[in-house]
Amino acid sequence: MSDSDAWAKACAEDLEAEKARRRAQRATEPGSPAEEFRRLFEAVADKVSGGLGAPLLGGQAAQTVQQLVNQAKAVVEPVIERNPQVFDHLAAAGSELLAAYRSAVEGHESRWTRGGGTVPEDDDPRRDADPDTPRKKDDEGPGTGQHIDLD
Repeated sequence: MSDSDAWAKACAEDLEAEKARRRAQRATEPGSPAEEFRRLFEAVADKVSGGLGAPLLGGQAAQTVQQLVNQAKAVVEPVIERNPQVFDHLAAAGSELLAAYRSAVEGHESRWTRGGGTVPEDDDPRRDADPDTPRKKDDEGPGTGQHIDLD
């Protein structure tokens, strides 16, 4: 076995060992969107009622916050139980929106970097203006594009 093969094998083994170590640290893999929403809701509710509520608020206010959190849990839990597919659809819709946004941004970035930020001739809103009026370049600043005699 050559040195490069041994090096590649050792790197691959190290990478797999690191992946296994990180998986063991996390201990839980992501679940369905409904399960993830439930976990997020629980974490926020615990922080609001216990972590943030007690030190910042007085005794009566902390009890009121705890009651509100319990009421919210009572409303949210049945919705999650009856409609877990809704969260799957919401997650898919969010992914689609993100992909559409990314596509739009990449399109603009490519035009900005390729063309230096100028407006293509077909997209120029001044195209329908008087054809005898000379066009100004985009980097010339605001104005009508007509010569001004300063003398």
